[in-house]
Amino acid sequence: MNREDLRRLFARARDLCGHTDYVVLGSLAVLGHTGSVPPRMAASLDVDAFTRRDPARIFDLTAELGQGSPFEAEHGYYLDPISPQVATLPDGWESRLIRIDLQADLVCWFLEPNDAAVAKYARMEPRDREWIRPGLQAGILSLEILDDRFEKTSFLDRTETERALQALEEDRRWLEGRARRGP
Repeated sequence: MNREDLRRLFARARDLCGHTDYVVLGSLAVLGHTGSVPPRMAASLDVDAFTRRDPARIFDLTAELGQGSPFEAEHGYYLDPISPQVATLPDGWESRLIRIDLQADLVCWFLEPNDAAVAKYARMEPRDREWIRPGLQAGILSLEILDDRFEKTSFLDRTETERALQALEEDRRWLEGRARRGP
């Protein structure tokens, strides 16, 4: 996936519902990063997003742009409508959204990659680790920033907190091991 794919999707969404600002959470939030992105981080086919001014409005687009839609059949990727409350995120995430103008009348707001990583650590499915580690290795994600964001996150419960902390420590050791071995 790339920003042009998002432009195509959100231009169609705008045509259907009139909204011009969309927020991308999940894996594809990394497309807000201005540098090079490891391919694995942008490999998702589902765009987790909501309309910025009226988040619930995004669900009206499921039939036309969601999984199994004509849009997916034509382009090979789809809109995965979500609520802003679906992810476990650190306090202040909204103020760190990265604005990218996809075209003159179409704006995409991307979750800052470290905030996206916090949500992935909270969920910690196997595919989340496949996203996090390339980000750590490429320097898109920072252990120092993640430590700070973890302190500012209200995890769902003790189990989610412990799982996230354990995974972060595993990744810290993994990254340190890679640094010791060299390129």
